[in-house]
Amino acid sequence: MRNYLIAGLTGPTGSGKSTVSWEFEKAGFAVINADLVAREIMQPDSVCLKQLALVFGDDIILPDGSADRRLIALRAFSSPENTAILNDITHPQIFLRTLKRCREFINSGKSRILFDAPVLFESNFDLMCDVVISVIAPQEVRLKRLIERDGITEQEVRRRMSAQKSNDFYTLRSDHVINGGQTLECVRARAAEIIKIL
Repeated sequence: MRNYLIAGLTGPTGSGKSTVSWEFEKAGFAVINADLVAREIMQPDSVCLKQLALVFGDDIILPDGSADRRLIALRAFSSPENTAILNDITHPQIFLRTLKRCREFINSGKSRILFDAPVLFESNFDLMCDVVISVIAPQEVRLKRLIERDGITEQEVRRRMSAQKSNDFYTLRSDHVINGGQTLECVRARAAEIIKIL
């Protein structure tokens, strides 16, 4: 019998996942953030970054060897086909690194793990999770947050959002749903409810 629990946290960009993830971390969950793992696999001279350069152009690699993440996003989210290529290159490596990190947490005695991944379903990592929580929010709320958070134009945000799934996609596939468009107090309270029953 498994002596640990892996909870998947997902939802569209700008929905409020970071707030929920922080609540889980405060409650003692070991948190793995897929975006941070993605940054790790795109380190200078990495196989992943070289593969992306072959597809999206050598100029996605900055003079210091690091990834120009904004340019990668601009090109990868310009069409569903390009988004699929990005995912085909990055998802397997993120998946393997995440599995390794889960094993490290489990071996160190951490019995509750949260995997925060915007593309949890698309990468099939939901199959490894005992429970899935989705955070959703109205499109206009997300739009405003992303412009403020990332300092990018409305056009860039809308392009990025158009490559993502609808709220229904997440709610139909999840065990628990949090409305990230509500007040911060409501979001935290809902997260606490879910944590309590896990």
